[in-house]
Amino acid sequence: MSRILLACFMIGLAFSLNSCLEDKCQATRQYTVYKPIYAKMEEYRNAVQPEGAHTLGNTGALYIYQNYIFINELREGIHIIDNTDPSNPTPIAFLNIPGNSNLAVRNNLLYADNYVDLVVMDISDPLNVKYVGRTENVFDSYPFYEDLGYLVYYEESEETVELSCSDLNYGRDIFWFQDDFIAVDVAFGAPEVLSSQAGFDSANSSDGSNIGQSGSLARFSIIDKYLYSVSEYDLRVFDLKDPVNAELASTINIGWGIETIFPYKDNLFIGANNGMYIYDNSDPLNPTQLSLFQHATACDPVFVDGETAYVTLRDGQECQSFSNQLDVVDISDLSAPQLLATHPMQHPHGLSVSNDRLYLCEGDFGFKVFDVSDYHTIGEHQLAQVDDFSAYDVITISPRNLAIVIGKDGLYQFDITDPASPQRLSLLPTGRE
Repeated sequence: MSRILLACFMIGLAFSLNSCLEDKCQATRQYTVYKPIYAKMEEYRNAVQPEGAHTLGNTGALYIYQNYIFINELREGIHIIDNTDPSNPTPIAFLNIPGNSNLAVRNNLLYADNYVDLVVMDISDPLNVKYVGRTENVFDSYPFYEDLGYLVYYEESEETVELSCSDLNYGRDIFWFQDDFIAVDVAFGAPEVLSSQAGFDSANSSDGSNIGQSGSLARFSIIDKYLYSVSEYDLRVFDLKDPVNAELASTINIGWGIETIFPYKDNLFIGANNGMYIYDNSDPLNPTQLSLFQHATACDPVFVDGETAYVTLRDGQECQSFSNQLDVVDISDLSAPQLLATHPMQHPHGLSVSNDRLYLCEGDFGFKVFDVSDYHTIGEHQLAQVDDFSAYDVITISPRNLAIVIGKDGLYQFDITDPASPQRLSLLPTGRE
């Protein structure tokens, strides 16, 4: 009997201790919580309209047309800035376009994405912009839910989460949080499913159109009367024969991780996570792939000058890479691009080349100028660095000796008459604290 009583006592004690341990077994971890944001068609379509000038905030794509600068405000719309005097750029209007991240201009008509739609706005008078057209349901980047609308992005917040040992999510790096949110351990980084994100001088194109100039991070580009758009996987071609009713003429699957598009002569150079795709665009509605220059997985803007392509690779969570470099590629034979040289960089983003000078945005390391007359020694021939701001894209306007640079702190403009000594002309700051 004593043995039975002792056994019962030991079992009871074990349960008691286990209960106490479970009560005290907790982990406190820092997570990034992603709240899904939905948009309904009737709401974002009715919201498109011009407004008074806004303060720059979370800036994105950079575009130049005539004496105006257009800057995307991520997922909100487009700033219009009068740049007649680069030393005193003046915001004059804001185009409220929910879901916008891309734009291009042809003959005073601005084309912009409005979540899944393409909208057209008449900017003949930038102080009195008019909405003139829409092509519906041409971008399929967003999942659709009947009751909620399109899942358009995830709003991020930092949360400290306490989990007990008995919680099914204990020890996990990613899990559902409060039913509809996703929690991701800060050290783990954003999962790929939550990550989203070229040009030529403003002049008359071969068909007489007046077209603007975009930065090297562009995902929209217009050639003659065709608009080209890249998504993460596809190239879409819009026929602008009816300028206010753009027609989606073809969709071409490219691969994965598509980042940017750069038109040059009769070709399209498309930057992707895994390399640079080259497409023959002599048949504008049916571009055909000529080749792929492959590299390690990295974020990949491209700029083409003559028979040379300059490709920047950088590391970062969304790029899943450890490379920070500039690749110089011989494209004299478009069907067989050849690597000429690789130069280590710090954190390269957007770029522009003009008169044998490379103007490079290096993220938090600022804005740099290199001599590229000899591709072997580019890394050794840095001419200048402005390192007191963060820069991610640049457009150079050679006739005006002007470099227009966008960064997280605002819009910077430099006089590059002497490329070895860029002179800051102005700063239009963001309203970020």
